[in-house]
Amino acid sequence: MSTIATWPTQAENWLDQRGKSAWVIAMVLGFIFFWPVGLALLAYMIWSKRMFNGSCGKQTLFRKHSFQSSGNSAFDAYKADTLRRLEDEQTSFEAFLQRLRHAKDKSEFDQFMDERASSTAQSDEDQDDDAKGRA
Repeated sequence: MSTIATWPTQAENWLDQRGKSAWVIAMVLGFIFFWPVGLALLAYMIWSKRMFNGSCGKQTLFRKHSFQSSGNSAFDAYKADTLRRLEDEQTSFEAFLQRLRHAKDKSEFDQFMDERASSTAQSDEDQDDDAKGRA
């Protein structure tokens, strides 16, 4: 990969490691020196959701420290196993939340369909009563 293609990624990683304030400072400096750069950074921060989440630098730092070797193979194996179990637990929890959301959505949809069916049946009865009253 060429150095031209990697420098934006390196700059992004560097700013992520320093947190949201580094992004804001870079954006302000971009506006001061050349406004399209500041505007581009602002658009990128909004598009990538860096402006609204608080985990700008936290996840990158976690990844950096979680995969560094401590020099002790037994501890590294324990750490790797613990991280794997935590990732499995997170995946299971996310699947559980997805099932809960699906069940709630299905329940709300079923309630809507029941209400719709009862209102349709009621309007059909009203129309039948009107037709009998005219005859």
